[in-house]
Amino acid sequence: MIESMTMACDRINNISNSLRVFSRADRDCKQPFSLHEGIDSTILILKHRLKANEKRPEIEVITEYGNIPQVECFFGPINQVFMNILANAIDALDESSVGRKFAEIKANPNQIRITTFVAEKQVKIIIADNGIGMSKEVKECIFDHFFTTKGVKKGTGLGLAIAKQIIVDKHNGQLDCFSMLGEGTKFVITLPI
Repeated sequence: MIESMTMACDRINNISNSLRVFSRADRDCKQPFSLHEGIDSTILILKHRLKANEKRPEIEVITEYGNIPQVECFFGPINQVFMNILANAIDALDESSVGRKFAEIKANPNQIRITTFVAEKQVKIIIADNGIGMSKEVKECIFDHFFTTKGVKKGTGLGLAIAKQIIVDKHNGQLDCFSMLGEGTKFVITLPI
């Protein structure tokens, strides 16, 4: 019982620390920030959505972190970008699980792969899922305000539009999407060092 209580306290401590990292109050100017710390705290906050349920096994999150420097940015908005993209990846994987058997999904597990590296004096963060992917028509609209493929009361159509605005306007970066139906989706975030 004491071991169980200790584990629960550790878990509460980790969640509390992740929420603190995730929701740091922004300052008037950019501050050096560990993107890996932001990604990890976002994953921990979304952990409950990654767990196995009656429809599908657990979604695997694979992190392949490169040796990247801290980046001068606004912490809160950058974490919001990670949250929006990862939440959409989870939604896509949930959607791709519909109509498939549990054993079939387990044989080809739902995955989100996060890769970071430095290229041409810029940090690149790739967030890729092996979900259902998008048609060319949908992909052309995903950064439009109020565009959503989700049902009524399930999405506002603002998440990716805001994410693009944060990366491009606030951080002079770039947010690109690569996707094909049946082959998953990959978002590439590029930030200047």
